[in-house]
Parts: sequence; C-alpha cells; structure tokens
Amino acid sequence: METTTLQPPAAPLVVDVRSPGEFEAGHVDGAINLPLDRLGADCAQALPDKATPLVLCCLSGARSGMAAQWLRQQGYQQVANGGSVGSVALQLQRPIRRG
Repeated sequence: METTTLQPPAAPLVVDVRSPGEFEAGHVDGAINLPLDRLGADCAQALPDKATPLVLCCLSGARSGMAAQWLRQQGYQQVANGGSVGSVALQLQRPIRRG
C-alpha cells in the first residue's frame, strides 16, 4: 500500500493595511505593510500570487474589510478580513513586533 505525506496548509500571509507609522508602532510578526491608500498601486508587486492565502488586518477591521473586498474583486482567491492587529496575532499565535 502506497501512502502520501500530507502537507499542512500554507500559513497565510498577513497583510497590514494601516499606514507605515501605525505599522512601525506594532504589527503581527511576519506581516507585510500594504497601506490601503497604496493598495491599487502596489498590489501586483507586493502580492503577485493570487492563490496565496491572505489575512488582512488594521486597527479595527474597517480598512482591512475594504481591502479584502477590493482584493477579491481583483481575483485573489483566499482573502480573509482578520480584523484588528491584536486579534490576528492572537488567532495565528504570533507575537506583535515593533519597528
């Protein structure tokens, strides 16, 4: 009998849509900063693979919700609005980093 090694699902890429100053003050470890006001201009370069699982966050979930909706409209397949930075850090069990 042949068996297959199962691979765990890929960890999502955390995308913080707050301003660079907000991001520097504290962000989920491993997150990238793609401010909402730069999303249209920088999205293709920052997020070239539309199949990558994405979790978006901001201060409250409002900006990340708008960004998630826009990304889905652009064809990104796995986009989740994680809400606040603290909520995403807790859910993904990642620390919050400064700088």
